[in-house]
Amino acid sequence: MPPPADIVKVAIEWPGAFPRLMEIDQKKPLSSIIKEVCEGWSLGSHENFALQHADSTNFYITEKNRNDIKNGSILRLTTSPAQTAQQLHERIQSSSMDAKLEALKDLANSSRDITFAQEFINLDGLSLLTQMVESGTERYQKLQKIMKPCFGDLLSFTLTAFVELMDHGIVSWDTFSMAFIKKIASYVNKSAMDTAVLQRSLAILESMVLNSQDLYQKVAQEITIGQLIPHLQGNDQDIQTYTIAVINALFLKAPEEKRQLDENDVNILDCPLTEMAHILAQKQLRSIILSNVIRSTRPINDEMAHQLYVLQVLTFNLLEDRMMTKMDPQDQAQRDIIFELRRIAFDVECEPNNSGSIEKRKSMYTRDYKKLGFINHVNPAVDFTQIPPGMLALDNMLYFAKHHQDAYIRIVLENSSREDKHECPFGRSSIELTKMLCEILKVGELPSENCHDFHPMFFTHDRSFEEFFCICIQLLNKTWKEMRATSEDFNKVMQVVREQVMRALTLKPNSLDQFKSRLQNLSYTEILKIRQSERMNQEDFQSRPILELREKIQPEIMELIKQQRLNRLCEGTCFRKISSRRRQDKFWYCRLSPNHKVLHYGDLEESPQGEVPHDSLQDKLPVADIKAVVTGKDCPHMKEKGALKQNKEVLELAFSVLYESDEYLNFIAPDKQEYCVWTDGLNALLGKEMTSDYTKSDLDVLLSMEMKLRLLDLENIQIPEAPPPIPKEPSNYDFVYDCN
Repeated sequence: MPPPADIVKVAIEWPGAFPRLMEIDQKKPLSSIIKEVCEGWSLGSHENFALQHADSTNFYITEKNRNDIKNGSILRLTTSPAQTAQQLHERIQSSSMDAKLEALKDLANSSRDITFAQEFINLDGLSLLTQMVESGTERYQKLQKIMKPCFGDLLSFTLTAFVELMDHGIVSWDTFSMAFIKKIASYVNKSAMDTAVLQRSLAILESMVLNSQDLYQKVAQEITIGQLIPHLQGNDQDIQTYTIAVINALFLKAPEEKRQLDENDVNILDCPLTEMAHILAQKQLRSIILSNVIRSTRPINDEMAHQLYVLQVLTFNLLEDRMMTKMDPQDQAQRDIIFELRRIAFDVECEPNNSGSIEKRKSMYTRDYKKLGFINHVNPAVDFTQIPPGMLALDNMLYFAKHHQDAYIRIVLENSSREDKHECPFGRSSIELTKMLCEILKVGELPSENCHDFHPMFFTHDRSFEEFFCICIQLLNKTWKEMRATSEDFNKVMQVVREQVMRALTLKPNSLDQFKSRLQNLSYTEILKIRQSERMNQEDFQSRPILELREKIQPEIMELIKQQRLNRLCEGTCFRKISSRRRQDKFWYCRLSPNHKVLHYGDLEESPQGEVPHDSLQDKLPVADIKAVVTGKDCPHMKEKGALKQNKEVLELAFSVLYESDEYLNFIAPDKQEYCVWTDGLNALLGKEMTSDYTKSDLDVLLSMEMKLRLLDLENIQIPEAPPPIPKEPSNYDFVYDCN
């Protein structure tokens, strides 16, 4: 007979004694279990003891997480968190260097546990650590020359403990003094600093900048790009990762308002986005990252890949201002750019104002603007009033005309001299291409939380977007000719070009030249072959009998998908509570009861290994009480001011369940698949249609598979459009066998 579900068999250790095997009744209060264990070893004052996991975590067992104890677990009897925190609080103030060092080492290890962290913070432990950083360690400065390793370890463990304590989100980052910030910044600014201290200091600065605009201002007063860049030139990838993370954080928090930039001032505080980008270019950040990180012999880990992706996104986001700026047709400086495009293309000398009549000059301009491929021949400035791409398209055209002049002139003259209606309009193409490239690179969108999709080739040139455009506009002209397109085919050409660019980017070229080479292998003919190959891998189910069979099967498949969604809800999902610091993870779990009538949910200390049982989840929500399911911006937790920085990806993963009295249960799915599973499942419970992309994909796959199975015997047999005629009745039925 299996043991009761509330009984867990464990082994409990106590230093100097043999481990005890015992059964823990999860229905009993934890204090009574600890008392029982203490009495077994004749220990008094059981309130001063606690149980913790005897693994690498050493996390304390509390009433909240006790249900995580599994059969066969090894536990340890130890001093209570409050008493341990009190002891460490006293030990780290010891006058003995060795004792202090050992205490700080223990503190750094223990601070990973939120139960201990809460007790230590209640003793004002964070203030003690910050005081030690600000002034306490100064007492040991004179000993650095003879005890440098010891001093480095002392500071390292102090900062490690600080980072671990702050990661629990118990204390606000806004509470720290300017003296503390200056001290942390000084560790980053020093050329020779212990690696562990430097890493922790960079992590602290990143968190400060991300968590508070006020702290951004203070940190930016102390840190300069010039002081950060040397850390990228070392061999430690962790230090490089944290350094790029700090630069990214400063980018994210940079003020948007324009300020005058002093050429000699490289302080980040005075650098709104555009000016900061100029400084990064002056300090050759891109080339340093390219040579020391991307082209390093060391493989790039996931965290570094994410930081490079974030830097790539933020760099491209500098284009958003121009992308969303309309051209002012009355602005002479902007109109001069169009005149310059005309001059370079046709090598027209600037005529004096009095040469020829006004009508003649207007007629000449109109003719040339038509050759340049603008939609509005009379006033091409109107073409750039559409946002996006706004003035960014004109910037790209001018860059192409000046830096790739031969290719520019060739394209313009080649198309302006045609009279067979197959000319490729350079102006219109450039505007639409710029818009398309902005969509592909997601210019203006915030970086995703967990994406690692950076492209090495964008780190190989200071004007990578413009060069990217120059390659693509030549590709567009080439594809236009290969397709023998006319103006009516414009959208078709753009679709092919998008496919060519996307397929080339998927191959992750290491340089712009390699990207160009990849495009050479993706001609229009090759794209047609790829499309044909993809079509051949899919059955053509467009005939009427097949469509009728499909309609007949579809309800069965939808019911199957519905049951799968509900089964997944019964298994449950661990949801992450996203904080302002991306490395911090808090979890809660939700699952549907087997009878599909109740949602069980509750908080977790850490990500679970496998399913969490219903009885360990304290809260319940009857399905009958659910009024509606809302998603995205309609969710309450997405309407709060500054909620999760309104990250686009988070918005796409957010959903809420509305139940009685306008109460909400708010979710942020771990990924798009879980989002679709839960929104589909909840809608199915409410009797509503499942409309997610995941359902559409599943429906297509399962329908295709079922159709192929049912038509398996019809291979190589052409299916007629109309059913065959019913044959005439036979002259007799002698062939019928009477079973009676």
